[in-house]
Amino acid sequence: MIRTSLFSFLTFCLVAACTNHTDENTDNNNTFTAAEKTLVDAVSKFPDSLLLREELIQFYRDSADYDKAIAATTAALQRDSLNDRLWNIKANLYFENYDTINAIAALNRAANIYPLPQYIITLGSMYAQKRDSTALQIANFLLKKKITNDDKDAFFIKGLYYNFTGDKIKAIGFFDKCLNLDYNYMFAYREKAIALYDLGKYSDAITVLDKAVTVQTKFDEGYYWLGRCLEKTGKVADAIEAYKTALTISPDYVEAKDALNRLAAK
Repeated sequence: MIRTSLFSFLTFCLVAACTNHTDENTDNNNTFTAAEKTLVDAVSKFPDSLLLREELIQFYRDSADYDKAIAATTAALQRDSLNDRLWNIKANLYFENYDTINAIAALNRAANIYPLPQYIITLGSMYAQKRDSTALQIANFLLKKKITNDDKDAFFIKGLYYNFTGDKIKAIGFFDKCLNLDYNYMFAYREKAIALYDLGKYSDAITVLDKAVTVQTKFDEGYYWLGRCLEKTGKVADAIEAYKTALTISPDYVEAKDALNRLAAK
């Protein structure tokens, strides 16, 4: 059924592409050019308008044109280099473009200008994913200063660091501490499940993920990892349903699509 539906969809797309490819591409390019020109002209006319500059940045971001989005942010920062919000935007753009090093540098600038807890917490997570022990220093700082009024973020950062550095047991301990303080902390469920998955404890991971998607029924990553774990236990039909649910929540979830296509091909 899945394979037939996929084939029909691809056939429809192929026919549509053959009949409308040139006209649609031309229309889309013209629309893009017109919208971009309108925003660029507005920024040129009102160069001090941060709102217009952010609209232009968001336009490029929505179009996945990260080079232009980052360039537009850099131009805005040349007019206001002490704007922590712009540095944070730049950090997000770099991170979404898989440039963690520059993301960390930009977010450090934002935090040095205005040390918002969210900047510090995000920095800790980024360092953790880079396997940089600075993550632990940030977590200890959060625990000592109590700037978030809660220790859960610090425990999550420590868990993330140990997950990425391969100490899965220690990671799980910190995720448990995090979840004991806040059972709604979805990323802690996800990372704990991944640690269990890496240890080959698929049934335990399924238990964690079942709880996660019960607490948050729209947790797309929870359903995706649930599918991964169900596959490992031989429950392919249940895995397919989990992947489908993830796609129902997030239709552009590439990994879930790939998993379904892989299973459909068997």
